[in-house]
Amino acid sequence: MSTVQRQILWGAFLSLIVFVLSAAAFLAAYPLAAWSELWKRQLMDIPFIVFLPSVSVAIGIIFGFTSGLTRRKQLQAIEGYLRQLEEGRQFEIAGPESNPDLSAITSRIAKVQKQIAEQTKLSQRLATEKAEDQETRIQEIISQERNRLARELHDSVSQQLFAASMLMSAINEAKTDSDNNLETKQLKIVEEMIHQSQLEMRALLLHLRPAALKGKTLQEGIVELLIELSQKVTMEIVWKVEEFPLDKGVEDHLFRVLQESASNTLRHSKATKLEVLLIKRDEFIILRISDDGIGFDIEEQKAGSYGLQNMHERALEIGATLKIVSLKNKGTRLEVKVPIMSEGEIDD
Repeated sequence: MSTVQRQILWGAFLSLIVFVLSAAAFLAAYPLAAWSELWKRQLMDIPFIVFLPSVSVAIGIIFGFTSGLTRRKQLQAIEGYLRQLEEGRQFEIAGPESNPDLSAITSRIAKVQKQIAEQTKLSQRLATEKAEDQETRIQEIISQERNRLARELHDSVSQQLFAASMLMSAINEAKTDSDNNLETKQLKIVEEMIHQSQLEMRALLLHLRPAALKGKTLQEGIVELLIELSQKVTMEIVWKVEEFPLDKGVEDHLFRVLQESASNTLRHSKATKLEVLLIKRDEFIILRISDDGIGFDIEEQKAGSYGLQNMHERALEIGATLKIVSLKNKGTRLEVKVPIMSEGEIDD
């Protein structure tokens, strides 16, 4: 039985009871001389004894129907709140209920919703912190493993390549012009291959264990890195670095771009000269790296080169633009332009 039907029955029953009690009290106070008068007297062509109970029941039915609709509406509203609460949706409780009991229920629903929302936020924050901690641990493990692998490669393969290079150089120097030309050419090729392998190894070590600034300025880090490279490779390395202050985040990203570019030059360019320029002009910081190597097709490299993608992402993170120009057999030039933000613009 629905709420409306139940309220209608209650209204009709109660109104009938009230009528009977009222009629009994009236008749007790004013007894009738003849009961037949109640049947003879009529209202709207209906006997009085039938009209009054019918009107009373009708009023009870109307009251019960109205009350049932109101109660059903309130219950449906509460059911809707509970359904949304079950589904995890956010909602607002309508105005306060006239019924104190229902008002207390909606108030409790609002409190439960607030508690669930706070619990959800707490759970999400804990999940985010857990994911960040896990990501940090993974990065630490990766960094440690890269450092370990770099040390092993440097202590074993790199040293062996260096020894092989020295041995091949000594053999080629000991060769006389009367020796077999074919054999001499083959030894030269082997020496060049070993030399290229050394460059590849140094570039790989630079990838695996990139040097960090560690409290140094960008200018100090660039000079230190280029001096170290110039001592290990036969390539001519020149640089021009101007002194000016930079934010720590910008310094770190520009230094990483330089490392990535230098590594690519060592591995792929077959260049004899590397030039690095760091200057401040107008409203921009400019980092330019160029070589005289074999160049490459930029469009072909964009899709599959992790290094190029990584440099582009680092430039975007500091609001910079990165441009690469490369011509076959004429070299490559990479330029990063970082806009200088004033203090007012940063605060805004």
